[in-house]
Amino acid sequence: MTSRLSPRLLFILLGLALLLALWLSLAAGPVSLPAAEIIAALWTNNESNQASLIVHQIRLPRALLGLGVGAVLALCGVAMQGLFRNPLADPGLIGVSSGAALGAAFAIVGSALLGGVADALAPYFLSLCAFAGGLLVTALVYRLGRRGGQTQVATMLLAGIALSALAGALIGLLTYLADDATLRRLTFWNLGSLNGASYARLWPLLLVTVLILLWLPARAKALNALLLGESEARHLGFAVERLKRELVLCTALGVGAAVAAAGLIGFIGLVVPHLVRLLAGPEHRVLLPASALAGASLLLFADCFARLALAPAELPIGIVTALIGAPFFIGLLLRGGRF
Repeated sequence: MTSRLSPRLLFILLGLALLLALWLSLAAGPVSLPAAEIIAALWTNNESNQASLIVHQIRLPRALLGLGVGAVLALCGVAMQGLFRNPLADPGLIGVSSGAALGAAFAIVGSALLGGVADALAPYFLSLCAFAGGLLVTALVYRLGRRGGQTQVATMLLAGIALSALAGALIGLLTYLADDATLRRLTFWNLGSLNGASYARLWPLLLVTVLILLWLPARAKALNALLLGESEARHLGFAVERLKRELVLCTALGVGAAVAAAGLIGFIGLVVPHLVRLLAGPEHRVLLPASALAGASLLLFADCFARLALAPAELPIGIVTALIGAPFFIGLLLRGGRF
């Protein structure tokens, strides 16, 4: 049996890890900033000061974006693993990631074919298309999973796989139609990045993240009951069908907002719930807030590595998270698959 941490100790450690990750995000870069200058910049916001400009215009929006994306992806990972009652479930299983990628590909290639007209029409054109694509595919998956007034989880899983494959084929078609410059932009977007973060891109994501942070922990008891099985959860008095709809909607909103803001970033929603479960067990009243803290910290640490590993060049953060996630699952296989 793996020894587990008490919830108090776990939250203390995760809180310290998040503070360290935030400090590194604000301090590290081509211009290193000591802690005193960071505190002064955060306190005064003097636009004539170099440190203040770096913190407020570049690093603080990027750190907040990483915090929001990491937290919401981890929360959605917990929701999907609870819905499918499978620790290998991922937010992408219901097609939201592939749908968002298709929406973004349509926006990128379409704006290039139209000579940039789409970019001039709306500054949020790419994000809106990605968000709408994720919601549309998720709605189709949910509709295909309905049988006899009930949501069949296995059918929804198969529908998600099929629609993800279809979205991948359409993305391939759009990639074939793209020119070299558009293809490069599409490739880098699919690899995920926090580069170019701004407050305009940030506030929709943070709004969705706060809503999910408030809603999901209130369903912790229902998620605990769902782990026993759908029939058992119904006998305990929980509205299972409504819970399924809410979990799917929550994941569609969260992952759609994250992909629209930062591109495709994998493994956070899969790895983080595993790590927290190993440390604290499957109790969702602990698992949900702890996963949010761990997801935010992990993504901020990954972003610091992406910025500094090949400086002045920058690695796409999706590559870094994959490099973290793949060895983790290899380690699970070597342990015999014990969680």
